[in-house]
Amino acid sequence: MGILNITPDSFFDGGKYLRIDDALHHVERMLNEGADIVDIGAYSSRPGAADISLQEELNRLIPIIARISTAFPEATLSIDTFRSVVAKEAINSGGHIVNDISGGNLDEEMFSTVAKLGVPYILMHSRGNPNTMQRETVYNNLIDDIILDFSKKIKLLHAYGVKDVILDPGFGFAKTLHQNYELLNGIERLKILGMPILGALSRKSMIYNLLEISSADALNGTTVLNTLLLTKGIQIIRVHDVKEAVQVRKLVNEVNSYN
Repeated sequence: MGILNITPDSFFDGGKYLRIDDALHHVERMLNEGADIVDIGAYSSRPGAADISLQEELNRLIPIIARISTAFPEATLSIDTFRSVVAKEAINSGGHIVNDISGGNLDEEMFSTVAKLGVPYILMHSRGNPNTMQRETVYNNLIDDIILDFSKKIKLLHAYGVKDVILDPGFGFAKTLHQNYELLNGIERLKILGMPILGALSRKSMIYNLLEISSADALNGTTVLNTLLLTKGIQIIRVHDVKEAVQVRKLVNEVNSYN
């Protein structure tokens, strides 16, 4: 899953793809490098990110989805939003998957909307919102609590009629630096839920803060951790750097072919 952020303030690539032509060139490059899914987000979810209106999110998102759908009709587009209205408009404009960083916590209409749309839903674990989530990091047992939260929401999603659910444990969302590594160490425990799992840790603060570098210098760390995700059987990795991630997948698959 390659990332297209059409925001001015995302932590790594904010402001780079606000122009439609720049966004299209980036999508073309990611698809040529081997991206299976393009994840498009118009609302920055980094801690402390500025809130934007519903209309501003739509204004950023819908024209680019329409142009990408026309230019690359074979592309599978994931829509990174926690707003049900945005999800509906984006899917109707050419999107295929809803990627909700709030796991339904910030819009009570999201689950029913996804059910009506009949598309896959990425259920991410988080707490609070981008301005409060880093103050909500107390758990009885981190992975047990994530599994319990997922279990409740999967049951609710199924009750609404959502058939295809992908789980994202939410690296960097309502988790301390060290909790992120605890989660990575035990992420395969989430397989008990029987759903595909997405790992999204590309260039995140859990890498650059631990290594005392910048996000611009975090590709090597990202590659190491993506390798760990793949060796643990995680099915989808969400990345800024598609070429390097595809190389990792090829190498890990070659090793696994001898099992």
